[in-house]
Amino acid sequence: MELFRLCREKYIKPLSGKGSAMKGARWNSVGVELIYTASNRSLAMAEVAVHFTLATLPDDYMMVTIFVPADIKIKTLSEAALPPNWKEFPHPPTTQKFGDDFVVENKYCVLRLPSVVTKGDFNLLINPNHKDFSKIKITEIAKFPFDKRIFK
Repeated sequence: MELFRLCREKYIKPLSGKGSAMKGARWNSVGVELIYTASNRSLAMAEVAVHFTLATLPDDYMMVTIFVPADIKIKTLSEAALPPNWKEFPHPPTTQKFGDDFVVENKYCVLRLPSVVTKGDFNLLINPNHKDFSKIKITEIAKFPFDKRIFK
């Protein structure tokens, strides 16, 4: 399976989850390492674009393609399993418990969740502390210029 991560050039390597642990995010609390990825390039772009305007958009974004072998165990959470307010912005603290528990349980390497930004698409969170994480590899890194029309 291929996953996609859009990030600034200086944060491409190593895949670590340290960035999300610094501030916390929708699916993890401060101190909990998770690597946020998307099921397709468009979703990876949309997940970043919602945080910027044309004036604040950095020009050093790179699309990272990540290969996850078929034998990696994936836990899937459906929208029905999430609290009613899971899509709110700013995110409610209750959503962080899902990622925190996933990391603590450490049974799966990848957690698949519905995207808030694009209905029908999925974010996949990678636990960098899982025993199978070493099997996950970056296969491509490419400059990613945003189409400025998105920010009109």
